[in-house]
Amino acid sequence: MSAPDNISTDGGQSLGHNPFGALSPAGLPSVPLTPRPPAQPLASAPQKNRGRVDILRETAGRGGKTVTVVANFTGIGLPEKEQLAKKMQKACGAGGTVKEGRIEIQGDRREIVAKILTEAGFRPVFAGG
Repeated sequence: MSAPDNISTDGGQSLGHNPFGALSPAGLPSVPLTPRPPAQPLASAPQKNRGRVDILRETAGRGGKTVTVVANFTGIGLPEKEQLAKKMQKACGAGGTVKEGRIEIQGDRREIVAKILTEAGFRPVFAGG
């Protein structure tokens, strides 16, 4: 059996080799031709008062687990509720869902949820226990 070909260990090209060094900037614009428009926020600015929403703490029928429920939304659809739920989940570091028009967040997170709702233009009210 013959030995396999040896691999050179002399280093080959220097490590400082720049593969883009041969490119020429000739013909490229130095700045963008058209200025970028200012960044638009994803959602429009919240309205001053979008109505009252109730924040409840429930444990019944959940095996003793506490869930924060936001109910009684008026004038918003399912996509916006899902967007609010996702924002609440991220802020609380907990799971959640939208069921029957209500947002449910795992755990007792009423203060964090109230802050998010206030920023969105709602008037949160702590209801129940």
